[in-house]
Formats: sequence, structure tokens, C-alpha cells
Amino acid sequence: MKQLKIHGSDNVAVDIATGHKAALCDIAAGENIVKYGFPIGHATKAIREGERVHTDNVKTNLKEKLTYEYCPKTFELPQVPEYTIDAYVRENGEIGIRNDIWIVNTVGCVNKIAEKLSTLTGAYSFPHPYGCSQLGEDHGVTQHILKGLVEHPNAGGVLVLGLGCENNNIASFKEVLGEVDERRVKFLNAQDAEDEIAEGVRLIEELKAYAKTFTRQTVSISKLKVGLKCGGSDGFSGITANPLIGQFSDALISAGGSTVLTEVPEMFGAETILMDRCINEEVFEKTVHLINDFKDYFIRHNQEIYENPSPGNKAGGITTLEEKSLGCTQKGGRAPVVDVLTYGDRVTRNGLNLLNGPGNDMVAVTNLVAAGCHMVLFSTGRGTPLGSPVPTVKIATNDRLATEKKNWIDFNAGPMLEGKNLTEAFMQYVICVANGEETANERNGYREIAIFKDGVTL
Repeated sequence: MKQLKIHGSDNVAVDIATGHKAALCDIAAGENIVKYGFPIGHATKAIREGERVHTDNVKTNLKEKLTYEYCPKTFELPQVPEYTIDAYVRENGEIGIRNDIWIVNTVGCVNKIAEKLSTLTGAYSFPHPYGCSQLGEDHGVTQHILKGLVEHPNAGGVLVLGLGCENNNIASFKEVLGEVDERRVKFLNAQDAEDEIAEGVRLIEELKAYAKTFTRQTVSISKLKVGLKCGGSDGFSGITANPLIGQFSDALISAGGSTVLTEVPEMFGAETILMDRCINEEVFEKTVHLINDFKDYFIRHNQEIYENPSPGNKAGGITTLEEKSLGCTQKGGRAPVVDVLTYGDRVTRNGLNLLNGPGNDMVAVTNLVAAGCHMVLFSTGRGTPLGSPVPTVKIATNDRLATEKKNWIDFNAGPMLEGKNLTEAFMQYVICVANGEETANERNGYREIAIFKDGVTL
């Protein structure tokens, strides 16, 4: 059995064939299990050298809310060439890496109208069930996520499609949107139109004409904003695909760009690594609130904070949330944390940003898109076809998945298990995607959204 020891202080190694762990020495009951150089739990019974280390003999060390101390650390980022991409420069100076027409529904009641308009015109629609019968903060989250979609620069034009009687009616939504470019954003209340399909087609054709006024121009890669996500993780995620994403993140940030790390529950157990990289005490305190407020969310609903990893994660070799988090946060590389965002916030600072939100794949990718990310880098060890409104790059953690699911996977990080350096190859692939090369989710037509909900439905 070929094994990989990740850190010098580890007392477990990873089986290259399966992703599961084996003890490198005898481990006493109560002794910490160490992987990535950090404890990932403790042994619930004595474990012999060579024995499998997993859920039957390991338990998490994690507890409820904690207090934290700011212990700032900095790391040197790589020096990178002056990478460029070919993008659409918008009227406000932002760039888009696509020039799509999007239909954004104010309410779920018009999903099928949007779907029909999409079929007739080629515009992309993103069904969701919300926009009415929501109250307070829940309603506000829906509006701000939809606002992020309307403002997204990958859309050359947007049709905002409403019904007319919903809470999030167009008049109300316009107050949230503020001033918009009427050449780029059109509005249609279905109840007000004699033939909403004909009117929708007419407006979309106007949007297409406006979008055609844009052509790709060469710009610095520093304009790029990239979301970082993992889903269907396995025991290789923290060894191949996530570190590869982290290397890319550091390179992009070194070039002046921005990345966004979300999935707050999958920071639990590795949060101090991020906290120590905060650029100042204000960002540190925001990160503390990010972590503890999400724990409060679990507590309010009488749920176990550490009801994680998922069954698929466990089958792939991940035993505890600490282990999952230590692998997950590697997507953020070693760059300083410059800001903490919440639902509907837009990325404004170059560097690594943390974004409030759950690990749920559909909610997380939607959250990243609404924050302004031009694409999402999505690592997976188990495989998933999920796509978002923007290019969603699927990075396999292992050769088997890349071979068996070629219709889902865009890039294979599996060769890193044999020591191959893929950093520059991956950078060049991302540049190709930014320049227009379609990802698997785009070729398959898989573009989905889901909005976080935590409130009353009337």
C-alpha cells in the first residue's frame, strides 16, 4: 500500500489508492490524531500502527463558541508574470468574461415564463422559489442576492421579470437596485403585459443588440474576481485540488486580483489559520463574528454544530470536521484576509475575501456569483455536475474521477499525488476560461441558483 505523509508531525498517512488514513504508529485512546500538522480529533480507543483511522475509532475535538486572540502572521506570496485576459469592459469600468443575456426573476411564480423566454431567445434563466411570502432579513437576503445577479458584469444585458403582486415586486426591487443603465437592464411585469411572452422576446432582442456593442479587450488579470468552492470532497481534496486552488489564489492576488472563500461551517476547526492572516484587528473581529454567528445559527435551530462531514465525505476518507476544514481552507492559499462579506455584499478589495454562507453547494455558488465573482473554481473528489450562472470549473482530486466523469470535470489535479507541479498549467487553463473557453457546466447547460433561507414563509 502506497502512503503519503503530509506533514512531519502527522501520526497518520493517506492511502494513495483510497484516500483513507492509516496510523503511522501506535496511538493511545484519547491521543490526538494529527494530519496536515494539526489535530483532526482524538482516538476513542487504542489504534495500532497500520490500522485504519476513521469514524469507528476517532471523534472530533471541536466545541461550541470560542474566544480568539489575534496573532497576526504574514507569508510571502509568489512573484508572477504580468498575465492578461481578454474580457468585455463595461461602461462602469468593470469587466465581464462572458457577454450573456440573463433573465432574473423577482419571484418564483414566473419561473416557467422565464424558461419559455429562455428557450425562444437563448437568454439564460435561473429559477428559484422565493420573492414572495418572506419577511424581514429573509426577504432582504433574497433581494440582495438577486441584485447581485442583475449587476453581474458577465451579463451583457438583463431582463428583470416580475409578476406584479409579489412582495419583491419590481417597484420594490428597484429601490434595492438603485440607479441602473436602462440600455442594459429592462423590466417586465407579467400581469401588466397583454402578451408577456411577446413583450419579453422584444425586450431581450433589445438587450442582445446592446450586448453586441461590446467586444473582448486585453486587460490585466488583476481585474479578475474568482470564487473558491469545494463539494463532494474526499481524502485527496486537501492534498491535490484544494492546494492547487490555493496556489492559484495566491498567484492571482499577487497579480492584484481578488478571490472569495465561503462555506463558513467548513472553516470550523481551521478558523484560526484564517484569523491569524487578517490584515488588521478590524478584519480579525469580523472573522470572529463570522465564525461565532454561524455557530449561533446552528444553536438557534437546536442542531449539532459539528454534524459534518457528509456521508459522501466519510466514504471518501474524511473523518471529522477538523479534517474537512483543514483541507477546505487550503483553497485560500497563504494570502492575507482583506475583508469579510455577508449575503449580497460585493467584492471591493483586492486580495482574499471571506464570504458568509453555508457549505451547501448550490447556495454557496450563488452566493459567490452575487458577490461579483467572474468564475468559480470548484474542487471535487466524489464528482458533481452542478453549475452556476458563471463558468464553474470542476477540478478533480483524483485520476479515477477525472477519467470516469469527463463530462463533468474540467481539470485533473490527480497527478499532484505523484508530485507533479500543475500550478502554471492550471493558471493557463483559467486564463483560457476567462478568454471564452467553455467549462463543462456551460457545455451541458447546467446553470443553477439557490438562495439561503432562514425565516418564516407566510
